[in-house]
Amino acid sequence: MPLDKRKSKKTISKNIKEIVSSYKKTGKIGASTPSSKKKAQKQAVAIALNTARKSPARAKNGGSVLRRDAKRRTKIY
Repeated sequence: MPLDKRKSKKTISKNIKEIVSSYKKTGKIGASTPSSKKKAQKQAVAIALNTARKSPARAKNGGSVLRRDAKRRTKIY
């Protein structure tokens, strides 16, 4: 199931729970295989926070940003 791309604490914790539960079922997080449960939890936190950081809801201008060097709008994700 894809992760939610929102920035609230509730959504981030839900994403972490989803990643950890998939690790328990398959033993993998994406393509990687963490060696311990603790490392898998740390990786799940990093993935969830990164997903929230890339959220279009966080960007101004409806998900596009004005680049300073190119002077054109480009999508964030």
